[in-house]
Amino acid sequence: MTDISNDTNRKDKPAVAETEQSLPSGEDNKGKSKEARNPVRRITLIVLAVCLFLFVWTLVADRLTPSTDQADIRGFVVPIAPMVGGIVKQVNVQENQVVSLGHVLLEIDPTDYELAVRAAQAALDAAGQTIGVKTAAIKSAAAGIGDERAQLNRAQRDYERLQRIAKVDPGAVSASALDHAKAELDKAKGEMSVAEAELEKARQQLGKGGKDNPQIRAAVAALEIASLGLARTTIYAPSNGAITNRRVEVGRYARRGEPLFAFVTSSAVWVQANMRENSIENIKPGDPVDIALEVAPGRIIGGEVVSTGFGVSKGPTGSLGELPNIEGKSGWLRDPQRFPVIIKFTDDSARSLPRIGGQAYVIIYTGSSNFLLNTIGRLWIRLVSVVSYVY
Repeated sequence: MTDISNDTNRKDKPAVAETEQSLPSGEDNKGKSKEARNPVRRITLIVLAVCLFLFVWTLVADRLTPSTDQADIRGFVVPIAPMVGGIVKQVNVQENQVVSLGHVLLEIDPTDYELAVRAAQAALDAAGQTIGVKTAAIKSAAAGIGDERAQLNRAQRDYERLQRIAKVDPGAVSASALDHAKAELDKAKGEMSVAEAELEKARQQLGKGGKDNPQIRAAVAALEIASLGLARTTIYAPSNGAITNRRVEVGRYARRGEPLFAFVTSSAVWVQANMRENSIENIKPGDPVDIALEVAPGRIIGGEVVSTGFGVSKGPTGSLGELPNIEGKSGWLRDPQRFPVIIKFTDDSARSLPRIGGQAYVIIYTGSSNFLLNTIGRLWIRLVSVVSYVY
């Protein structure tokens, strides 16, 4: 009996030992499960740290390197309308054609105006016969002065238009374009002075009684008006640019003052970036700008801040003489008010890229000392420009 019980005890001991040995194995499994959860915890902490960094960076960058995707290309669109009425004889431009200053855009049938000039010349001859003077020289001078006056009026309008643009947005008009317009105006003034001198010389040749005669003066004035109307039958490009929205063809009757197509000038193109009100505090004229155009994905174009708007309209439209109207995005949270920031292009190689109404993404660097923010901003806008290949 003793041997049997001893054998039984010896058989039970290994089972107990095995049970005791199994306990440490369970503890190891718990440790391993904790270690398995540690990567998730680490990833969570990393994500939180990144989110915190992005939040702080956004707060600081929004004031030192502000950016926006609410930016578009702006420019001046000039409606081309004849100053005289008549049948369209020839149209020398196609839709979306690029033209240069002085390019002949359209010609109106000059027959009626040529007849008017001949009638005025005949009236001058009749007035001369009445008082017994020769009018050949004055006819030539008066006819020439009409064309010169038309050239002068066109040059004057072009120069004044560019001056108004430069006054409102100094960076929208290049100095070379303004100088060229001024040179054309001076040239037209010089030619007009020569024509007037020729006319005065012809009048002097008539003698005192001839040049001061009311019939002669009326006939000369009528001839100048008729010559001016004849000169206006040809319409020229007011500056370098492009023709769009063409709505005229040969044979149509063009009414005086009725726009026939739109002229988009290439000498005054800029970017209007609608920046949030809480982002414009540090923006000042001269700050460098990086511009990513939708029309040129993957490419960054240089720019410079010209001015920041002083007010916006709450009304439905921003008509001429009123404050600009900027529509905000609606959502759960109120979008901050936005103000227009005018930006000019400083990259001459990009002159052919901007298209009126085209979208852009801009970032403004308000201080050269913000090296880290500026570097991140430059990397960010280049990423945005590359992404624009696919959206």
